[in-house]
Order: sequence, then structure tokens, then C-alpha cells
Amino acid sequence: MHGWEDQRWMLARIRVLIARKFRLDCSSAAVWRLLRRHRWSWQSPGRRALERDEQTVGLWKKDVWPQAE
Repeated sequence: MHGWEDQRWMLARIRVLIARKFRLDCSSAAVWRLLRRHRWSWQSPGRRALERDEQTVGLWKKDVWPQAE
């Protein structure tokens, strides 16, 4: 969907989509304010998976997440 393998809508992806669609470069903070103004939010799961491994998630947040932003 829109060039990404998964369907997660993070601020950075919404920002890219706005830039592609409207040729408008805006900051992540501006995207956040726009979403809040319309009472929208980025996609997030309703609950955590029972199989969630907190230690693995912590390592992922430390090592992988900074590279994704």
C-alpha cells in the first residue's frame, strides 16, 4: 500500500505521503498537529499480543527503530 510492505501508518510515512500527493514538505510536528486537528491518529494496535517478548521489543527499539526514522 503506497509503496510499503506493511500497513502501519507512522508519522514519517504520513509525511512522505503528504509530500508525494500535495508536493508539500512539512515537519513531523506539523503532521502530528494536522492529525490532531482532525481528531485522527496514526494506526496503532488496540491491544498487545499475548506472545509479546518485552526483552526483544526493547532491543528492537534500541537498535532498529532509530534507523527507521
